[in-house]
Amino acid sequence: MIEANATVLALSLCGLLTLVNMVSLGLTARRLGRTRGPSAFPAGAPVSLVRPVCGLETFSEETLTRGFQLAYPQYETIFCVASAQDPVLPLVHRLIAAHPQVPARIVVGEERISDNPKLNNCVRGWEAARHDWVVLADSNVLMPPDYLQQMQAAWRPDTGLVCSTPVGARPGSFWAVVECAFLNTLQARWQYTGEAIGLGFAQGKSMLWHRPFLEAHGGIRALAAEIAEDAAATKLVRAAGRHVHLVPAPFEQPLGHRGLREVWSRQLRWARLRRVTFPLFFAPEIASGILAPFVLAACLAGTGTAALGLAVLGVLSYGAEYGLARRAGWYRSPVLLLAFLVRDALIPFLWVRAWMRNAVVWRGNAMDIRPKTARRLPTQARAA
Repeated sequence: MIEANATVLALSLCGLLTLVNMVSLGLTARRLGRTRGPSAFPAGAPVSLVRPVCGLETFSEETLTRGFQLAYPQYETIFCVASAQDPVLPLVHRLIAAHPQVPARIVVGEERISDNPKLNNCVRGWEAARHDWVVLADSNVLMPPDYLQQMQAAWRPDTGLVCSTPVGARPGSFWAVVECAFLNTLQARWQYTGEAIGLGFAQGKSMLWHRPFLEAHGGIRALAAEIAEDAAATKLVRAAGRHVHLVPAPFEQPLGHRGLREVWSRQLRWARLRRVTFPLFFAPEIASGILAPFVLAACLAGTGTAALGLAVLGVLSYGAEYGLARRAGWYRSPVLLLAFLVRDALIPFLWVRAWMRNAVVWRGNAMDIRPKTARRLPTQARAA
């Protein structure tokens, strides 16, 4: 009797997990490539494109060049660099000289308003922007010619922010394929699912702001309220009674070669940031990968029939995930199926480690990710 109950429980729990995954995959597949009603963005309004740059990466020349090739009638590009000795500067100067048709300039120097070096790097660029519509875009975003039009298409009367999650492309190693498995059919999928159910949240890769709106709520410096500027943006927009909306389809980020240590470090940093900024949403993430709970359930069930049933559910889940990648035009190959398994094996370890420390390292910068109030508590206690 106990064994039969365990079998039923294992199959029921994993069936529920499969159902949740299938619903999220279906919502994402339905949402991709579509917009909800007509855009409320003023047609042809000039845009300021603010791009923080730091160091040279494999695809830097290609991604930065794309920013000069946008099919948009009136926009300017502002490059923000913290140090005048940054090795990316010669490339930026060369690209500006090669594309005189696009107004572009470089702003050197940062404002230390937070522990977030990217946000610090963007402040002066934001303040130098000439237009009311401003896009903050990372240097590794691979912009299509209609990049700005796609951002604008998602703007609604109730929008506070439009953004895009990154989609991994051009993996040059197995671990880069694993990163595609994290970025694309897992993280991008849940971001689109969240928007579909009214819980849209920001992602800092590409963010379209209406400057008067943000200035009325504290300006770019208000994004220093959280260690991650996208988490602060999400909370600011929601507090203002607005919504975060996503572009019809996310923009690519070329990956190139990635090693295990690099992928682990990046995913752990993001996990810790999510844990600190949205702990209630982060807590269920341990169940976002199906490998560990399915293997555990198969061991607890103790029967071949149950194990076979769980294997069928697993194949169904991974097959649907691969189908989403195929439908969306994202990276896919037989290796991706193995990457799904490796990703899901890593998720429980990432989740546990995310709860263990309150610091991350990003581009050599050590960042204390605790909320500012928590950091002040020890000092206040000593003073008392």
